[in-house]
Amino acid sequence: MTKKLEGKVALVTGGSRGIGAAIAKALADDGANIAISYTSSASKAQDLVSELESKGVRAVAFQADQADSKQVEGLVNKVAEYFGRLDILVNNAGVAVTGLVGDPSNNLSEIERQFAINVGGVVTAVRTAVKYLGEGGRIISIGSVLGDHSPFPGMSDYSATKAAIAGYTRGWARDLGSKSITVNIVQPGPIDTDMNPSDSEQAAGQKALLALGRYGKPEEIAATVAFLASPGAAFITGTTINVDGGFNA
Repeated sequence: MTKKLEGKVALVTGGSRGIGAAIAKALADDGANIAISYTSSASKAQDLVSELESKGVRAVAFQADQADSKQVEGLVNKVAEYFGRLDILVNNAGVAVTGLVGDPSNNLSEIERQFAINVGGVVTAVRTAVKYLGEGGRIISIGSVLGDHSPFPGMSDYSATKAAIAGYTRGWARDLGSKSITVNIVQPGPIDTDMNPSDSEQAAGQKALLALGRYGKPEEIAATVAFLASPGAAFITGTTINVDGGFNA
């Protein structure tokens, strides 16, 4: 039986661990050939490539710093050259830096790097990918429910980066609709990863805001991304989908 994404090629940025790795696995399960990018975790990236290949698809990992626009542009070009095509771009790579506005102890270089990764890297990836995406192409970005509102102090810079991508998503959907390329954003709530473990000191406060009373799993984000990448989502574009356990209810 032919799988939904058989013959397609997907690039998942920041795909070596956490939500990105779960997305790569879900797309591979649907038959897509997978490229992932990583910054420093080369061994994790290669382990995931081996796991993806065991599913019967082609897979490759490329190192790229998402804060460097030249490296991001090179990444997308390398993927298209390696596979001969690109059908699905998943903008997953991101960082979270907190700090109260005006706090003199803030590391401004980290805040600026966060903007470069969370916004600049996504913009560059999309602008480069549209040269290769054909009819039925998919662009899916991983945002955050904190792009809608900031329930905790110190989240303004991070929230702003995710809100920016949500705005870009709506605009890009208009720009690319005539080419039948869909553009959507998935906004996770608290997800149990090494960046935000469900047993951290901050976890209780986050769980209290969730209608379901629990953290989400990376696989639950991946399932939504896999649907948006599928033929069944061909009429969904410019949309924000919250996968947040009722955080925004």
